[in-house]
Amino acid sequence: MTTAIVLSGGTNLGAIQVGMLRALVEHGVVPDLLVGTSAGALNAAYIAEHGLTADAVDGLEEIWRSLRARDVFPPDPLRLLSALRGRSPSLFDDTGLRRIVENNLTLTGLEDTRVPLIVVTTDVLTGGEVDLGWGPVADALLASSAIPGLLPPVHWHDRTLVDGGIADNTSLAPAITTGADTVYVLPTGYSCARTEPPQDAAGAVLHSMTLLVHKRLIQEIDDYADAAELIVLPPPCPLDLGAMDFGRAGDLIEEAHREAVSVLAVDGGRRAHPSRLIAMHTHPAAPTSPDLVSR
Repeated sequence: MTTAIVLSGGTNLGAIQVGMLRALVEHGVVPDLLVGTSAGALNAAYIAEHGLTADAVDGLEEIWRSLRARDVFPPDPLRLLSALRGRSPSLFDDTGLRRIVENNLTLTGLEDTRVPLIVVTTDVLTGGEVDLGWGPVADALLASSAIPGLLPPVHWHDRTLVDGGIADNTSLAPAITTGADTVYVLPTGYSCARTEPPQDAAGAVLHSMTLLVHKRLIQEIDDYADAAELIVLPPPCPLDLGAMDFGRAGDLIEEAHREAVSVLAVDGGRRAHPSRLIAMHTHPAAPTSPDLVSR
């Protein structure tokens, strides 16, 4: 039996996956393959280097608890002005993210990981998915996390790559095509309990992306439900968190761990219709209108 863990993107909600990974350690899951996109790629790379152990999850938790928005999106008024004038490809540079990667990973090549790793990116010209399993770790992770308009694209040989979530947020395909017959899917969800739209440009882009990719994930799980045993760990719910708020990582980790333990306790997390665990929804606190119907 071959086991894969697929980690979706989600910016600050990537902390949720730490709690899920802890539950998988306690459940005795040993992955043969890790597939990650965007924030999920950063988490996957750390586990790929160290293995899925309690100590590795502790280290990953320390990283998330220490992160702040300025670490990932370093403010630079000149950069912002340049972007607004059309002279820069993004509102922020990726020096902060590169620093996070290089300070916390000793790997240099994707092919050198303890657990095989695939990092999902997108070709910015074609929109096609590009799966990376070799080459510089930092460049691959920056490419997978390069949210268009917010972080700069990464040049990779003859291609220009951006956030993997544009093509396919969780990318079950690499796990399935490499022969995995059991796939644990770790989504990060979205702020399902928000009552007000984001007021800043960066927050609006990030929130819109999380909605888009979560919908795509639901469809992808349905598409691959018969190809392998898919075990989906649902994120905490309800969530009401700004896309640039990195200050609640500890709470997200603890809530995700409790939820994952509860799900895994029943038949190891196996469900007849796994996509239903993460179905799109609203909460009573959300504003409603007779002229607007959620679909």
